[in-house]
Amino acid sequence: MTDDSLRSVTVERTSTGHYVATNARGGTISFGTGAEGDTEFTPVELLLAALGGCTAVDVDLATSRHAEPSAFTVAVRGTRTDDELGNRLTGLAVTFHVTFPDGEGAERARAILPRAVKTSHDRLCTVSRTVETGTPVTATVADA
Repeated sequence: MTDDSLRSVTVERTSTGHYVATNARGGTISFGTGAEGDTEFTPVELLLAALGGCTAVDVDLATSRHAEPSAFTVAVRGTRTDDELGNRLTGLAVTFHVTFPDGEGAERARAILPRAVKTSHDRLCTVSRTVETGTPVTATVADA
């Protein structure tokens, strides 16, 4: 593994049920448990956002070089399930709502939109590819 391929974040507890994730570039995002009255994202919502965000980037880069969209929204949903396999999401779905105004390149952008979504899902989006292939996760406790 090269330095260019390693991705990492650090999660720090800020108070009971509240955390901040920091990436290698210094960016941060707060999240929490989703307790009553909290507006922070939960870890599950961050997973959904990662699924939508990853594929949105792929599709946006492919289509916007032909035309600037007048609307670009990605809706992501899943159903929380607790069964013999434990807590998880099932029925994950990513739905694109994209429109392009009339004008130069718009027809081309509309034409490649379905292919861009499929290519992102099937090959490019690291997040959805990781979820679908079922990559194992290792959890350890560092030496104290």
